[in-house]
Amino acid sequence: MTSLLVIIVLVLLAVALWQLTKIFDLTQVGSSSDDSQVASDNDNNIQGYIMFGFLAFIYIFTIYGLLKWGHLALHTPASEHGILVDSLMNITWVLIFAVQVITQGLLYWFSFKNRGNKDRKALFFADSNKLEAIWSIIPSVVLAVLILYGLYAWNNIMFVDKDEDVIEIELYAQQFKWTARYAGQDNTLGKANVRLIEGVNTLGVDMSDPNAQDDIVVTELHIPKGKKIHFKMRSQDVLHSAYMPHFRAQMNCVPGMVTEFAFIPTYTTAEYRELPFMVEKVSNINKIRAVKSAELVAKGGTALDPYTFDYLLLCNKICGASHYNMQMKVVVDSPADYKKWLSEKTTLAQDIKAAAAAEKPAEEVKASTTDSTAKDTVKAVIDTVKAVVAKVAMK
Repeated sequence: MTSLLVIIVLVLLAVALWQLTKIFDLTQVGSSSDDSQVASDNDNNIQGYIMFGFLAFIYIFTIYGLLKWGHLALHTPASEHGILVDSLMNITWVLIFAVQVITQGLLYWFSFKNRGNKDRKALFFADSNKLEAIWSIIPSVVLAVLILYGLYAWNNIMFVDKDEDVIEIELYAQQFKWTARYAGQDNTLGKANVRLIEGVNTLGVDMSDPNAQDDIVVTELHIPKGKKIHFKMRSQDVLHSAYMPHFRAQMNCVPGMVTEFAFIPTYTTAEYRELPFMVEKVSNINKIRAVKSAELVAKGGTALDPYTFDYLLLCNKICGASHYNMQMKVVVDSPADYKKWLSEKTTLAQDIKAAAAAEKPAEEVKASTTDSTAKDTVKAVIDTVKAVVAKVAMK
């Protein structure tokens, strides 16, 4: 309601200002004003200086933004290939910024230099092969270098040797949660199909596949430091995107197909928390949360818990109403801690057997109850028939 009132007030204010301008024009009737609608030299000079002012605004605001919010960008990458991605990104944005400074500067300078003047005539020429060559060849060469470097980086990141020692993990996306499936001792994921989803088997794993017998399904992702992790990704419903920003990893999860991505973590969760920039960042966040908590408590609410950094798996596609909340905690352990954590998990086959065993007594109780009810019903019918027969005999 408040937003609607603000909009109405702004509309009325705009109408009032428009009416005031019309009244001002009426008051100028009879005065010696220039109504030719042709820009004078003074008008051209004013427009030229305004354009220079806008150019200064662009540069000043850009520099201010870098100084003010530059620290909010992602910092140290937590994967081996992250350094390559950051290098490519830095080269790209430096080139873009340099081109922007040069082209915008030239654009506004020539607009000012060649502003309208009644004593000067415009120079016209049909074409210039030299200019055409300059602004065609230079961008082409720069873009070719960027594309080749990008392909080099992409191939290095995506290449997984068949004989390479990797850990196979499936990331399963659905509205609005993530589930991870580990390949187990054989390091081979079992086959899966959404048509096989039933009960505990929420990923549709084909339990007739021998490779599926040791698969492990979890809702919190653990990976070891220094080991290449080969992710295979599926989606149950709509297009999702597996995004792990600190690892510089992102890949679409497409219904009906399997996509993949691989990387090597370089910092455990505990190590990344101790990096100086992260310690400072967490401290600043907790200061803000402390102020907010004080406000909430004053209003009778509950104070916010202190923030602790964790790696996260996010969805980077707008996949529905709760897209913002689709995330899963990622923990990078030491190799020893990872093996210990994984050894404590039960396999999907064991979970299915346990669920079946839990359902069996319930079915037996239900069947027993049904039999007992049937017997009681038969007995009641027999007793009723006997009573009727007895009454007839007495008559």
